[in-house]
Amino acid sequence: MTDAYSQPSREWWAQRWIDVLESFGWTRRLARARTYAREGNVLNIDFQSAKVSANVQGTAPEPYQVSLSLDPFSDDQWSYVIESMAERAIFSAKLLAGEMPQTIEEVFTANGLSLFPFNKFDIHSRCSCPDPANPCKHIGAVYYLLGDRFSEDPFVLFQLRGRTKEQIIEALRQTRSAGGETSEAEEPVSTVRPATTLKLDRFWHYAEQLEPTLIVIVPPPSSETVLEVLGTIPLKPEVPANQAAMDYLKAVYQEISQQAVQIAMTTE
Repeated sequence: MTDAYSQPSREWWAQRWIDVLESFGWTRRLARARTYAREGNVLNIDFQSAKVSANVQGTAPEPYQVSLSLDPFSDDQWSYVIESMAERAIFSAKLLAGEMPQTIEEVFTANGLSLFPFNKFDIHSRCSCPDPANPCKHIGAVYYLLGDRFSEDPFVLFQLRGRTKEQIIEALRQTRSAGGETSEAEEPVSTVRPATTLKLDRFWHYAEQLEPTLIVIVPPPSSETVLEVLGTIPLKPEVPANQAAMDYLKAVYQEISQQAVQIAMTTE
């Protein structure tokens, strides 16, 4: 039986949040928590900076008070993360479009951080109910509904780590702008850029010897093709020819990706 909180249609970052929680082994507790979440027992969820507070209706007349938080990153840690994000334009484009880049975790991992909880000790939660277990079903219900919030707005996950959507977007803009201004300032005003002639027949040719120790051939980290990473081509889906063109391009990109990996992994 497919659970309502574990479906392929759910955005990957929301499902990743749920998968992390369920990997901690709280099977029975979370089963009861899913029931609470589905039946609307979570009356409200509010954000106070990086902390979540909620009221959950249990068996008692008055709802229980739940609080939840993750360890926020320091200013220096966020500076490193923002700088890494700014170096890849696709991250800025996807985040501005309200999407979580598929490889966003790599940015945090490269800086020694984990965007999602690494273990149960990364999640700090309390409930006013008499159940001594943590998480109780009330806390668990809030966990699951947070996954729904992540689906609606992926920046909520960043907020739990100490940065709001507005802060991240503004920091990205400033970092990218500063990088562009620096590169222009370093170039003399009188410099005249020479015209460049693109030689298509030698576009993929590189005559210099590469250092063997710097080359590592590995399969791609995800199944996304370049076409999927760049986003949907603005064609009208109601025109059959356009849909056929998109299907053809997807097949071509998948075939090219597979052949590229096979060629790269061939040692002969």
